[in-house]
Amino acid sequence: MDNQYNYYNPEQEQAGGTPGGYDNKPERVKKTAPKWVKLICSALVFGLVASVVFQTGNVVGNKIFGTGGSGKTAKQASTVGSTKLNTTTNSTVNSDIADIAEKAMPSVVSITNMSVQQVQNFFGGVQEQESKSVGSGIIVGQNDDELLIVTNNHVVEGSNTLTVSFIDEESVEANVKGTDAAKDLAVIAVPLDSVKSSTMDAIAVATLGDSTKLKVGEPAIAIGNALGYGQSVTTGIISATNRELDTYDGELIQTDAAINPGNSGGALLNANGEVIGINSIKVATDTVEGMGYAIPISDAGSIIQNLMNKETRTKVAEGEQGYLGIQGVDVNSESAQMYNMPTGVYISEVIDGGGAKKAGLAKGSIITELDGTSINSMDTLKEQLQYYKAGEKVTLTVQTPDKGGEYKESSVEVTLGTNTQ
Repeated sequence: MDNQYNYYNPEQEQAGGTPGGYDNKPERVKKTAPKWVKLICSALVFGLVASVVFQTGNVVGNKIFGTGGSGKTAKQASTVGSTKLNTTTNSTVNSDIADIAEKAMPSVVSITNMSVQQVQNFFGGVQEQESKSVGSGIIVGQNDDELLIVTNNHVVEGSNTLTVSFIDEESVEANVKGTDAAKDLAVIAVPLDSVKSSTMDAIAVATLGDSTKLKVGEPAIAIGNALGYGQSVTTGIISATNRELDTYDGELIQTDAAINPGNSGGALLNANGEVIGINSIKVATDTVEGMGYAIPISDAGSIIQNLMNKETRTKVAEGEQGYLGIQGVDVNSESAQMYNMPTGVYISEVIDGGGAKKAGLAKGSIITELDGTSINSMDTLKEQLQYYKAGEKVTLTVQTPDKGGEYKESSVEVTLGTNTQ
């Protein structure tokens, strides 16, 4: 007896044959496979071919690249035996940046500024509070008695105590040699007799480059005391030159090397490891990224040279400090441009019996320098006078308006008085 087979016949189902599309006739009829069967078969064939290709690829790849050994793969993690990571015992990394940083870091220092600020208390009164700020500096020279370090004026401004930390983490106190507030530059001095011989062996004087030859796109390396954590290195490029900002009197180098708080006064280097700028300003907003600025070293050179050769002074006790005997108002860059006046301190009143009155200073004149140090605000003027005793003489550079409204510069020697005069 012939075996009975049921064959799926979609044509019969569509033509109204046996429900379900089955033909009960024993005769075997050769039919074309339905599309879904073809798809399944195609998928099976593709999977088989892909598997063969994949396995073949593994074998070829293993032979070429040496991976996988026998070409077998682990089915479960528990079957993995003594497979190890490919690590190296060589700890030396060849990098131009690393070499530059290694040579330059001994010439960069960290600076801590301890100052006293007046703050308003809960009851509306004013009290003094000790404040700490950090920055960086660059060793630029040495004389018979001192190690000389350049930094930003805002790093040392208002300081009661300045502490310098070297590459070997030894720390010593420093004194202000001279400042230029308008250019945000300062030179501080560390007495050589306070520096250990081992520290002198570890540090170095920086090599200064030529910032006038900078090209946009060339490498830039910043070294400084970022966030007060100690020296760190960041890299980028020179983004632009000759940039002007409202907050600075002069042109600046723009870089995308990270300039963070604490980097101020640190070194911006070129690919030769030469100092091409003094890191100074960072634009920090939610919409800005990678815009840091440095004072070009070629522009700062003559100012630094002048500050290095000034007499090193220490602050005088408050009761012994000298006074000019004036009341003044700041003339900032915005006011100067609006009213066609020089920046400095506008003398709004001359006090009777004071040194300024005796020297012939008059209301309306503008003080722009004191003993060669630029003066751009009353705060800067008061800061400088802290280094002079009553009875000492200072030379003021003064701008006085003539009848036509034009300002003429002159020098006036003033004998400082006491606070009671």
